[in-house]
Amino acid sequence: MAATDFKDYYSILGVSKTASADDIKKSFRRLARKYHPDL
Repeated sequence: MAATDFKDYYSILGVSKTASADDIKKSFRRLARKYHPDL
């Protein structure tokens, strides 16, 4: 894997790069509820 191959986790979570920690947590939890089979 090359050094330039990286994932943009902000875009995966659907938040801006200037998003607050609270916004990032909310987005993560929303996606976890959507895609996790046990939730």
